[in-house]
Amino acid sequence: MHESEIIVLLFALVAVLAVLAHRLALPYPIVLVIGGLAVSFLPRLPEVKLNPNVVFYFILPALLYPAALFTSWRDFRRNLRMILLLAIGLVLTTTVAVACIAHTIVPTLSWAAAFALGAIVSPPDAVAATAIIRRLGVPHRIQAILEGESLVNDATALVALQFAIGALVTGTFSPSYAAARFVWAAAAGIGFGLLVGAAMRWVQSHLDDPPIQITISLVTPFIAYLPAERLHASGVLATVAAGIFLGWHSPLMISARTRLQAYAFWETIMFLLNGFVFIVIGLQLPGILRTLNRESLTGAVVSAIIICATVILVRFAWVAPTAYLPRLLGSKLRTRDPIPSWRHIVIVSWAGMRGVVSLAAAFALPLALSNGRPFPGRDYILFFAFSVILATLVLQGLTLPLLIRKLGITHDGETDEEERRARLEANKAAIESIEKLRANGKFSPDAIGRLRAEYDERMEQLELCAQNPDDCRGEIATPQYQRLQREALRVERKTIIRLRNGRVINDDALRRIQRDLDLAEARLTGP
Repeated sequence: MHESEIIVLLFALVAVLAVLAHRLALPYPIVLVIGGLAVSFLPRLPEVKLNPNVVFYFILPALLYPAALFTSWRDFRRNLRMILLLAIGLVLTTTVAVACIAHTIVPTLSWAAAFALGAIVSPPDAVAATAIIRRLGVPHRIQAILEGESLVNDATALVALQFAIGALVTGTFSPSYAAARFVWAAAAGIGFGLLVGAAMRWVQSHLDDPPIQITISLVTPFIAYLPAERLHASGVLATVAAGIFLGWHSPLMISARTRLQAYAFWETIMFLLNGFVFIVIGLQLPGILRTLNRESLTGAVVSAIIICATVILVRFAWVAPTAYLPRLLGSKLRTRDPIPSWRHIVIVSWAGMRGVVSLAAAFALPLALSNGRPFPGRDYILFFAFSVILATLVLQGLTLPLLIRKLGITHDGETDEEERRARLEANKAAIESIEKLRANGKFSPDAIGRLRAEYDERMEQLELCAQNPDDCRGEIATPQYQRLQREALRVERKTIIRLRNGRVINDDALRRIQRDLDLAEARLTGP
């Protein structure tokens, strides 16, 4: 089977399994991994190998950038202390804990190889967690912390992995050099990313052509990531910094039509890439199993279970103290940021699913050292990494919705309330502007009256939603109004299709009217 046929088949399988996940009300990343695992054992199926370079230099920047682009800088900064404790402190703690356990239960793993394993399995992948959290609805702060953690933790893990491989190759390790190298990677990566962001802001602000601007947006993460890696800085942090910078400035630098198309473009890109990587994860098991000796498989499985338990328990042991101790010891922090509910701590602790970065990092381990000797324990590291990914995705991913419901955690409506207040304020400002224009006499009374009536109707719907927030659930109109307007839009659609079919209008006219109707329907509930 040709490579192009395999890629098309995988994307088709992503679509089928995503539909199945929707029907089963399960997070699609978990269904894709299980589906890929099942497909991998089909006879005569060509082996699909995960190329680490494709993941690190193509997929990772393309996934990090839109996640950073749509991240709220205010929420990221507000939760920065907890995000850094998870993305740096927890990653390094997990690396050390896994290395100690792995070296103890698998004596053939050297300390350097054990630390490499620890760095590989330390960073969680937030795709599965956020897919569940956004569907079920949890307090906004939990979502902000988990998404912020996922933006930064890969950088810490990949730098730690480089140190472990370097120690294995050279036989030496310098803590002072490692610390200085880490500071350089972080500072240079962030600085370069901000420089790229500033340059792209200037370019985008001088354009008004959606296809060209979306193309520039597509290459932006690679412009940030690849040169940063060449400079031995963190490409991850460069991409994240560029994305957050441009996300903050995007409301003023791109037009509405570009923004609408860009949202749809990046949403599709993220779904396709996430779907592809999760299904490819499942397809790796047969190849990994072939690298292990049959007589060592039982022992490897037992060791993998112990390492998986270590990864999960370390997160619990880290999250609770770092959430409680600083507030118990500091009254100012406790006043500014009260102690969170233990239920929220449990959710953050349990949402530690691993993903494609861990598996790609394992596959990126060299086959041999510089002296020609095989990389010690590489087969075990691959198996353990896959086991941690599979166990955390399936076990934690499938039980996280149940845990959220059992703990009685619900959506706090914080973003919905902020959106409602902002819409009210914006509409009031628009009405004031309309009245000033009425006084100037530059517009006809009929045009002023029609526009004022439209804004008055919006204000009425927003105020009704404020009185019944549980009915509206963050939407901009009451359910009754939405049903009425949808029915009217349905009749409009039916009419223009009848006119097209009767050769009264052509397809161009149909599509123009359809676009207006689509925007009107989308505006009822937002994105």
